[in-house]
Amino acid sequence: MKLYFFLIFFLSTICFGQSKDPNVIIKNAKETFKKVKDYSADVDVKVDVSFLKVPEMKAKIYFKQPDKTHIESDGFAMLPKDGLYTSPMSLLDGDYTAIYAKDEFFQGHNTSVIKIIPLNDKGDVILATLWIDQNGNILRKVESTTKTNGTFTIIFNYGSNKFPLPEKIEFTFNTGRLKISHAPMADENNNTQKKNPGSSTGKVYITYSNYVINKGIPDSVFRKKSKTSKN
Repeated sequence: MKLYFFLIFFLSTICFGQSKDPNVIIKNAKETFKKVKDYSADVDVKVDVSFLKVPEMKAKIYFKQPDKTHIESDGFAMLPKDGLYTSPMSLLDGDYTAIYAKDEFFQGHNTSVIKIIPLNDKGDVILATLWIDQNGNILRKVESTTKTNGTFTIIFNYGSNKFPLPEKIEFTFNTGRLKISHAPMADENNNTQKKNPGSSTGKVYITYSNYVINKGIPDSVFRKKSKTSKN
């Protein structure tokens, strides 16, 4: 009988011990990410778009709290603006209304699904949905609906890193909204603007390696112009 009551107590703690207040859930995720004062990382990028031939790309990313970013690469002209997602908390800048939707089991993890409605209509994001794992206070998935770039989805995969930084990201977007008519890595023999199918989707697979975290990055790094190819 004692074992029975212990199991009931234990299961109740798991099911009900986590907050259902969306603002508390988001605050905890923000505080977790703030542990990352700065970082640099090497990035390998594979772009999967049916009507484009895109070679695998490499980049070096630098990030410093709260929002300083510098990217060095020779081939990111067509990559969607939010593709690298250097700060997972960037969607939570500014004023917004947060709504707890439900709990959902996602890729082996219990997550809380939070709807974010920006209150400032000047931004591009209309609605964002976050899948937050409260066990580690980290983002597992983001789905955003924007004014100009349609809907995009980002799935985060974490490794053994003790900091809340992903090892891999899968970025899915609507190619019909992608502005790539002058993309330098497009197939030179095709008019990509005409071949761009409005209903199809593209994917970007991003792998991070060689993280250097909280070692200090001088501000001069972020005053450099981000290096991208200009063909």
